[in-house]
Formats: sequence, structure tokens, C-alpha cells
Amino acid sequence: MIQTIVVCGAGTMGSGIAQLALQHGFHTVLFDREAGLLDKARTRIEAGLTRASARSGLDTAGIRRAMDGLLTTTDIHYAIGDIIIEAVTERMDVKKALFGQLAEINHSDTILATNTSSLSVTTLSEGLPHPGRVCGMHFFNPAPVMRLVEVVRTPHTRDEVAEAATSLARALGREPVTCIDSPGFIVNRVARPYYLGALRLAEEASMDPSTIDDLMESFGFRMGPFRLMDLIGNDVNLAVSRSLWEACGRPERLKPSALQEARVSEGDLGRKTGKGFYTYSQET
Repeated sequence: MIQTIVVCGAGTMGSGIAQLALQHGFHTVLFDREAGLLDKARTRIEAGLTRASARSGLDTAGIRRAMDGLLTTTDIHYAIGDIIIEAVTERMDVKKALFGQLAEINHSDTILATNTSSLSVTTLSEGLPHPGRVCGMHFFNPAPVMRLVEVVRTPHTRDEVAEAATSLARALGREPVTCIDSPGFIVNRVARPYYLGALRLAEEASMDPSTIDDLMESFGFRMGPFRLMDLIGNDVNLAVSRSLWEACGRPERLKPSALQEARVSEGDLGRKTGKGFYTYSQET
């Protein structure tokens, strides 16, 4: 039975997952090596719980109790729980090194779940002790709002591990979908043409991003591709495109966009930096 959830990575996604865990009564440990990020995450989580109070039924006392269940730490030796959900930078070497450390200090039954959006969960599990406890739990940004969670199974993932991850997603008020480990899983595999097609139009037809977004939204999409890339983060979106392109053998149809690469190299990552394909005020 899962009682303590450890979230590794205090960025937007990690703090969102931690908020969900607290909102649903789980004791939660949030680990990051940077104390400043943890301070910001604590503030963000409390604000998120306050915004969600009408939906979740938490009153002021309930929010205080939820926050009392949060331990933030820069010491990995406190990152001990029934399940670890890592949400660190989208690099295989970083994730592998982290899981290696976590495997040493946690019980062999502790589930190691990765929030990767595109990296191979199978490769991540290789070389770890008890690889059958590794799975993917891919939340979507913003985690407290987006209901879908992809539960990703590798050839090694034990049935009870996948079942526990699926049950946890439901306990967090999410809608789990189980899939096998493959490039892009389900959503990012299906959504890649949406982003890349829009980027190609902007590059080759000199179409304005806002025009493309308005057209797509007029056809029923809740958010146009450029607004969505800015919300996700152009760095994250580009990393997924690169990963999927490589994993599928570099087909031309999945080639990452030079336009998006330029945005990332200039530091225009979207909402989180105040500028992407659009410019955002600090209040956005």
C-alpha cells in the first residue's frame, strides 16, 4: 500500500505532482539539490492548493494539514518512500544516476517511476537492481489540472508494479492509460505532427503563430500548437521531438524544427521565461 510518495525535482512538473499527492492525503517528500527551487516549490504548492480548494474541498485548516505533510529536502537520504516519481531534467544520464542512488537507499520493493515524456523507460531500468520495479508515470503539464497519466510498462515491469502505479494515478484523481514502452508512448507520438506541422507552416509559408493558433482553435482545439508549446516549454517540447526523431531512425517527417531550436537557443522557452512564440506578463 502506498503511503509515502517521493517526488524528485522541484520544477513545475515536480511541484505539480507533489501538490496532487498532498491534495489527496499522501505524506510527500520533495527532493531537489537546489534549496532555492525547493523554497519556490513550497510557495507554488501552497498557492496551488489554495486555488484548488473549491474543487478539492480543502478549507484553510485542510490546506495547513496538507502542507504539514510535505517534507522538502536537499538530502537524498531522506528520499525514501513507497514510490519515487522522478521529474528531473530530460536526460538519460541524469535519470539513471538518480535512480541508481535511490535504489541503494530504498527497499527493493520501492517503485521507481519516471515522469519522462519520451526517453526509453526500458533503457532507464537496465543495470538497476530489481528492474521489475521500474515503470513510467507520465503526467502532463500542469499536473494538478491535466487528468491523463500514461503508465508505461517495460518488458521487465512486474504486474503488481504496473497495477500499483495505475491505482495510485486513480487515487490522485487522474485517468491512467497503460501502454508499452515505445518512442513517444501514446500522446507524444500522436501529437508530434500537430506541433511539427504548425512549425513547418510558420517556416515555409511565413504564417504568423497567432494566425495558426486561432485557426486551430476555431476548429475545436482547446489550445493552438504555439500556445501549447509555450505552456509546455519549448525546451521540453523540442527535447521530445529530438528524442522521438532519433528513436524512429531520423525520418524527415519527424525532424525537429529549426524555428523552435532558435527559440530555445535564445532562451525563449515560453511562459516560464516570459517569452516564447508569445510574450507574457509576470502575472500570466
